[in-house]
Amino acid sequence: MTILSRRPDEQTTEHDEPVQHSPFEPVATTARYRAPRATIDPDKEKTWLRRAMPIVLSHKKMFITSLVMSFLALVLQVQIPKLLEEAINNSLVARRVPLSHYVTIVFILAVIAGIAGYISRYFLMRTAYEMEFDLRNIIYTHLTKMSFPFYDRVQSGQLISRANSDIRSVQMYLTFAPSILVQCSVAVVAFGYMLSINVPLALVAMIPMPFVYLLGIQMRKSIFPVSWLIQSRLADVATIVDENINGVRVVKSFAAEQRELTTLGKAADRLQWAYIKDAYIRAKFTPTVQNLPQIGLALVVLFGGWLVVHGELQVGAIAAFSLYIVMLQAPFQMLGMIIMMGQRASASSQRIYEILDEVPTVVDRPGAVDLVDCTGDIHFESVNFSYSPDNPLILDDFDLHIRPGETVALVGRTGVGKSTVARLLPRFYDATGGRVVIDGHDVRDLTLLSLRASVGIVLDEPFLFSTSIRENIAYGFPNADFADIEAAGNAAGADGFIRELPKGYETVVGERGYTLSGGQRQRIAIARTLLVNPPILVLDDATSAIDVQVELTIHGSLRKLMEGRTTLIIAHRLSTISLADRVLLMDAGKIVADGTHAQLMETVPLYADVLAQGEEELEIRAEEARAAAAARAGLDGHDAGGPL
Repeated sequence: MTILSRRPDEQTTEHDEPVQHSPFEPVATTARYRAPRATIDPDKEKTWLRRAMPIVLSHKKMFITSLVMSFLALVLQVQIPKLLEEAINNSLVARRVPLSHYVTIVFILAVIAGIAGYISRYFLMRTAYEMEFDLRNIIYTHLTKMSFPFYDRVQSGQLISRANSDIRSVQMYLTFAPSILVQCSVAVVAFGYMLSINVPLALVAMIPMPFVYLLGIQMRKSIFPVSWLIQSRLADVATIVDENINGVRVVKSFAAEQRELTTLGKAADRLQWAYIKDAYIRAKFTPTVQNLPQIGLALVVLFGGWLVVHGELQVGAIAAFSLYIVMLQAPFQMLGMIIMMGQRASASSQRIYEILDEVPTVVDRPGAVDLVDCTGDIHFESVNFSYSPDNPLILDDFDLHIRPGETVALVGRTGVGKSTVARLLPRFYDATGGRVVIDGHDVRDLTLLSLRASVGIVLDEPFLFSTSIRENIAYGFPNADFADIEAAGNAAGADGFIRELPKGYETVVGERGYTLSGGQRQRIAIARTLLVNPPILVLDDATSAIDVQVELTIHGSLRKLMEGRTTLIIAHRLSTISLADRVLLMDAGKIVADGTHAQLMETVPLYADVLAQGEEELEIRAEEARAAAAARAGLDGHDAGGPL
């Protein structure tokens, strides 16, 4: 959401007088949320946990406070069995100390432990949510930096899954695993008290614990691959749902609902199998891990009772040991959970790191300069381009010069590379060979921010956000005055139909703008670009979905707006081509003819064939648009089920 301003840059005139230019400064809305204090360690050689530690350490004050309070609360609880032993021996058996003395102490300890537990829980949950906030922002920030080739090969459902369920798995382990370990450390304190009462009995009570440890290791090995499988298949389900929601009109138009349900059902079955396998492993190991300490309790009662009978131990010690064994059970019961959480977090973290370790392919070079005072002089110099090394060249030794302020129409059959030319201009992709030059600068030597602020693009498939029409038009200039927004809407021929909507410019459009017709969406997209007022304008079949009569009404405005602005029009319609000063015919990835419309019609037979084919394609697209509009009307009238 940036626009181009200028940068002070001194140029000299023939009289050697410095000319001052205003600076380039990105203009955007003020951030409402703080940036993460730390990020994931980029060192791929480290373990997943060590890579995540900067996130944990950035919240160390709050986190350590939570753990200290948790430890304090548990230490106070450990005192209670010892007090119980003394109460039984001193108050109930020997009757030397009033029972109320111990009742008061236990009550005070319980209150203090409760307060400490409250503080611990509050800070623990706050830390958990702040870590989750940081992880989501780190992933989203990284995704905004990724280049178009990355999005060409990934599925949005996969990204959504990794930014949701995978992050939650990592966050839960990073937060709750240390808390559980604190509880386990308190078990050590409890064992120390048990040793102070009777060493042989304490050792007998701990006999099952090595077996718990060994089972935990085996459980961890078994559950990791299943955890990875679960997260992967969750992403598969998310991908299918995402594609079906976005493509609901295609699904319904082919009556393919049942087929898509079958596809989703198969994916859900695979996910169900993974969940059942996970449940089987947990059912196999967890009860044993949790109940082995119960054997320790049985041994305490058996051996401790024998010691009491033979006068080697007091009755109160048996009660204290029983409570300590119960206290030891809780950490070991959580051991199975922490193992499961750890393996799922490990699998999820690797899926997250797969995204974060991806490197953008289109970035600012070291020493890149801002494009300021852009005049719009464009050169394509022997440009070669392919979308992947395995694919044939789309552009092959492509040369083109567009002079400042000139309007050029690019015409050619489908697939010859017209849209690719438009994508190379703002560096959506980098040329495989040759170079693209604006105002004497190789676009790879310019900062992306200033370059893309200078090149405004209106695509043939405009994307609108699920916000108001006013916000959609002002997307590139969020602080624009409403009068300027109206002027842009009027120039794009959109003001009339916008004012007929229930709330005018404040009307909220549906997802991707599908509550509007294709022509209406295109006009709003044109207005959005015109509001930013870029010195270079690219119209990539931008009026293809607009009715010819409506297109003619906005041509006057477009002609006025193109004055003094370098404009590249990718067109099929003769009416759109008429806006251009010069027409270029593309074939086989290069320019094969250059001239006015009349000249090309007279001298280049291929040009006439391309125009005829283009008109046929536009008629087909118009018919499809009318069918889609009718289908949309039918959906709105019969299939609407209310908001989700």
